[in-house]
Amino acid sequence: MEIGISTFVETTPDPQTGEVISHAQRIREVVEEIVLADRVGLDVYGVGEHHRKDYAASAPAVILAAAAAQTQRIRLTSAVTVLSSDDPVRVFQDFATLDGISNGRAEIMAGRGSFIESFPLFGYELDNYDELFDEKLELLLKIRESEKVTWKGGHRPAINNLGVYPRPVQNPLPVWIGSGGNQESVVRAGLLGLPLVLAIIGGSPEQFAPLVELYKKAAKHAGHDVSLLPVASHSHGFIAESTELAAEKFFPPTQQSMNVLGRERGWGPYTRSSFDAARSFEGALYVGDPDTVAKKIIHLRKQVGITRFLLHVPVGTMPHEDVMRAIELLGTEVAPQVREEISKWESESK
Repeated sequence: MEIGISTFVETTPDPQTGEVISHAQRIREVVEEIVLADRVGLDVYGVGEHHRKDYAASAPAVILAAAAAQTQRIRLTSAVTVLSSDDPVRVFQDFATLDGISNGRAEIMAGRGSFIESFPLFGYELDNYDELFDEKLELLLKIRESEKVTWKGGHRPAINNLGVYPRPVQNPLPVWIGSGGNQESVVRAGLLGLPLVLAIIGGSPEQFAPLVELYKKAAKHAGHDVSLLPVASHSHGFIAESTELAAEKFFPPTQQSMNVLGRERGWGPYTRSSFDAARSFEGALYVGDPDTVAKKIIHLRKQVGITRFLLHVPVGTMPHEDVMRAIELLGTEVAPQVREEISKWESESK
């Protein structure tokens, strides 16, 4: 069972003071967070790509590369790369470069993304949303497969027997598919034999178990070894010394951010009762003391089949020292408990 962190490098207003830190400061903080995550034994750190004022990571590979030079073991992934509006050649080159700097620890998490700002920014039409992703994923996998590439599509100039460099340390360079829970996307990942990441950020996590089974069924149908295909979750949460403290620290920035998104997307207000329901044992928020969070992750592994857990922290702006403490607790107290219990459970299941 792998345990890690994901972030969108938020630069939202502080819910207490209204202060907004600079993009540069938040990026430097995230590099420090990745270095700490490596030091406390976490397995993976993901940085999500966005192209709007309240997120500072439009170039995740650059941030990850800065951390790669200061870390030894932790895997470094996008979370996600908005492949539909990017150039697969450049995506591969960026992450192959990251793979070289980190000596084989880079990953790409490819997805459509939940925001649309990158489409007009890079000159793409939203009418081609699905077609763009399918075509660009095809090209990315072709580049991964072969040093010399011949390819033709409808939204990018053709490539005729050209080399793409540098080549990564890992062969193949890992490519995961990120999904919000769409059946079509999990089936695609299964048929392609690619690892799957599910954004489990609402409702009951157990509702995702049928999607994991559908993914495995598609993979088996396509002739892939299901035992070799990991399934990850990306879920919001926060850890502190007590569950009460974790809730009190995490609710204000989460409420602020969710209400901003809610106004954009027509959702209702995010209330304390919604928050408290989501952080119950059956909910999708992993907020609490180390024991509480560990028990929820263990349950997720046993009931849904998740083999990698990414705690997304923060949601909205939180003090850097609070985020660092949460990462420390995840690595030193939560992860060992989860690994021990899952290892015992897997041994007994054989």
